Amino acid sequence: MGGLEKRKYERGSATNYITRNRARKKLQLSLADFRRLCILKGIYPHEPRHKKKVNKGSTAPRTFYLLKDIKFLLHEPIVNKFREYKIFVRKLRKAYGKSEWGTAERLKDNKPSYKLDHISRLVSDALRDLDDALSMCFLFSTFPRTGKCHVQTIQLCRRLAVEFLNYVVASRSLRKVFLSIKGIYYQAEVLGQPVTWITPYAFAHDHPTDVDYRVMATFTEFYTTLLGFVNFRLYHSLNLHYPPKVRRESVPALGGFPLRACLLRLLGLLLQKLSALSASLVRVVAPAQEDEVEMDEFPVEGVRACRWTARRKEQEALEKHKKLFEGLRFFLNREVPREPLAFIIRCFGGQVSWDKSMCIGATYDVSDPSITHQIVDRPRVEQQVVGRYYLQPQWVFDSVNAKLCLPVADYFPGVLLPPHLSPFVTEQEGDYIPPEKLKLLAMQRGEDPGEESEEDEEEEEEEEDDNDNEEEEEEEESEKEEEMKLKKMEEQKTQSNKVRCLAAGRELQERAAFVSALPARAQLAAACPSQVPALGLLWPSCSCSSPWVLSPC
Repeated sequence: MGGLEKRKYERGSATNYITRNRARKKLQLSLADFRRLCILKGIYPHEPRHKKKVNKGSTAPRTFYLLKDIKFLLHEPIVNKFREYKIFVRKLRKAYGKSEWGTAERLKDNKPSYKLDHISRLVSDALRDLDDALSMCFLFSTFPRTGKCHVQTIQLCRRLAVEFLNYVVASRSLRKVFLSIKGIYYQAEVLGQPVTWITPYAFAHDHPTDVDYRVMATFTEFYTTLLGFVNFRLYHSLNLHYPPKVRRESVPALGGFPLRACLLRLLGLLLQKLSALSASLVRVVAPAQEDEVEMDEFPVEGVRACRWTARRKEQEALEKHKKLFEGLRFFLNREVPREPLAFIIRCFGGQVSWDKSMCIGATYDVSDPSITHQIVDRPRVEQQVVGRYYLQPQWVFDSVNAKLCLPVADYFPGVLLPPHLSPFVTEQEGDYIPPEKLKLLAMQRGEDPGEESEEDEEEEEEEEDDNDNEEEEEEEESEKEEEMKLKKMEEQKTQSNKVRCLAAGRELQERAAFVSALPARAQLAAACPSQVPALGLLWPSCSCSSPWVLSPC
């Protein structure tokens, strides 16, 4: 019996992927709606490992999605809303073409809409995506009112961003802040989870032409829903009204205007009051004043005792950090950024105000004698009040990151500011730590960096003196060694000269003795010529070294 024929591209990786065009036809959506749906649901294209097999032998460039993701989108209720909206647009265009104005108004009143609440149902899931949501909403809230973005989207992003800032102020959950070239980075602890976002500076800017604002608007549509859901849960966790409410006496009464205009005016004033970050939010039920309950402490031993002590110290340090500016009153000059400074000061228990012409919500004037710190950004202040510190804005940010009020002498107007260190950098063992960071760490430990610097200078001077002494000793030793070498060389020279002198004297003595003995030897040689060899006279064959010595041979 013959087996079944195996055909190509009917099993394996070829059946796990689907092209974008086939996915669009399967969902019956246009390309723009398909992109919006993928962004809202978090569906991304995939690059298959064996692209030629998936593409059925073709090498043409195509975009592939997982087939199970597309099947998952088939049951999405937003797809039906997209189809209903397409039908609505076709009917509205037909009504305008036939000049049926009543039908057009009726269709506008029944315009289909959809909600995105079902996409993120859990707060824990929403908090994981809160970083991007906050960054996008803060970015859109600074956009100018042009044709690039809808005005309603910009206003919604601004309202949600201000509501989140008020929650951070009420809960005092801000932990870190950093000024960078891109913007201001913040980090807050929301329900035990760190959330980091960036806000742009309040500068005028033009829309870049190489950015697809439709994609950004789709992301913002999802992020606004996500942030609204998170704000609702966070406000209720603190027993606060949502939407937030301020005190009634802070909102003026309006009369003589239509109802719609009055409501819009009141909503605008409420948003301005919330954006001032100086008003206290209204709680659902006023908390009853109860006696502070002290927790019982049980004796713990071993490793648990160390852990308990460490946690208790961390909690005490955190509570102290939350009350960093408590009891201090700040005044912001016109040239400093009001919103970030007011937000940071209020997060740590300080009171802040500004000139009434800048923004509503000012609580006291510049002439108030109870002001302790005035934030300025000018090289010189003409009129100064005794008993008040005039500081540059960086002092507020550096104090928050250092978790203590830094010395004010380094932040006076016109003074060269110290480097602004990033609190998001954690040095490990063996890494380089700048001296400014070492100084801050010493201040956090309760040590005086001035005394430490003096001690370090003294130690450095002592080390330099020791090094100088060692160098002098080494030089002296080297000089002594050279002198000893010279002495040895001189002694060797003198000894060689003595040997030469002795040899020369001996040679002279031998020469004199030989000369004096010549006449006698000549007579003996003449008398007895046969005895000349026996007498040991000089012969050419004699092996003696000196010609003046009688040879023993």
